[in-house]
Amino acid sequence: MTNITTKPDSLQPAAEMAVDLFDNWFDPIETEVRARARGFIEELIRGELEAVLARPRYGRSPMVGKEEESAGVAGHRHGSRTRSLTGTFGPIEIAVPRARLTTPEGKTTEWKSQALRAYQRRTLAADALIASSYLAGTNTRRVRRALAALFGGTIGKDTVSRTWRKVKSDWDAWNSRSLAEEPIMRLILDGTVVRVRLDRKATSISLLVVLGVRADGQKVLLAIRSMGGESAEAWRMVLDDLIKRGLKRPEFLIVDGAPGLDKAIAAVWDGVPVQRCTVHKHRNLLAHAPERLHEEITADYNDMIYATTPEEIAARRKAFIPKWRLKHRAVADSLEEAGERLFTFTRLPPSQWRSVRTTNAIERLHEEFKRRIKTQTVLPSADTAAMMFWALLASGQINMRKVDGWQTLATKPIDQPIDLAA
Repeated sequence: MTNITTKPDSLQPAAEMAVDLFDNWFDPIETEVRARARGFIEELIRGELEAVLARPRYGRSPMVGKEEESAGVAGHRHGSRTRSLTGTFGPIEIAVPRARLTTPEGKTTEWKSQALRAYQRRTLAADALIASSYLAGTNTRRVRRALAALFGGTIGKDTVSRTWRKVKSDWDAWNSRSLAEEPIMRLILDGTVVRVRLDRKATSISLLVVLGVRADGQKVLLAIRSMGGESAEAWRMVLDDLIKRGLKRPEFLIVDGAPGLDKAIAAVWDGVPVQRCTVHKHRNLLAHAPERLHEEITADYNDMIYATTPEEIAARRKAFIPKWRLKHRAVADSLEEAGERLFTFTRLPPSQWRSVRTTNAIERLHEEFKRRIKTQTVLPSADTAAMMFWALLASGQINMRKVDGWQTLATKPIDQPIDLAA
């Protein structure tokens, strides 16, 4: 019997023989593009310097007169230095010209290129690609591996982290922007829980999210803050900040039913119609009953909430309360606790009911956000969590459409709520 063995040649170590997949995929187009990119960038910087000195390399200044110096000459070249630059074209080495410029005081200073900033190692397009890969739901180590072929292994997890921190300046500007010119008619408010690292320990925090609905029906993110919970004080800080930045009094509010949020709203916008999320209330009803009753509760609840007219909704509510008082009183008590806020949507045109019954607009953002951070069981910090949520929308990775029934947004809520008498 013949034994077949696979062992490397003793003259060549196994590590040197191993070739990773794609390593031998030579692409002449990519190679030529990278070579041309080097020459183009060097020519761009040389042209920038020539414009400052008003003469080409090795060129003499035009003489106006024997006693006049050449116009526009502000200094002199003195060699070049090699810089490493990584872009979407990959890593390259470029020769950057150097020059000394004469100041009005008669001194000299080193010329600095505006195209290639001091200490710049990557193009903005490369940084945007790295940050976008991170936002797509890839952790720092996986970004490095995914972009290794493009960037030639020059991108490490620390590079990804530093690139992500560059987004903070845009985040800070967004948090302080004026809202005075925003035509906001409606607000959707909800919170979600994420795990972050605080003092080297995994800790659950709340992200408080506020969406606005403009007069044309377009949803827009107005605020997102990381807080220890959804207390009245936490929500009050969020609302006070919105008002401070010029947000006008909204005409309608959609909330999740958290007690802290209700108190904060009563303190700043008392009298504004409030719709309590029907999906959150459905979950509350199920939590008050044994599992064998869940299907029947859901059927009765949906028949009531999704009826087509206010009169049908009121009639089915009157049937729901007595039935569940006898069958399982906790369910009836939970529905009554919501009061008329559960049915505020009936005061608006039926075309808007679908968009105002729930906080699903924020719930969907929560789901997408958690899907993106699934690779990171614990986020680095509370600020990172809020900034990532914002960046998913700001970068266009998540888009929000107009609300249903936006054509009738200008219609004011009627003053007559449905009859809640059971």
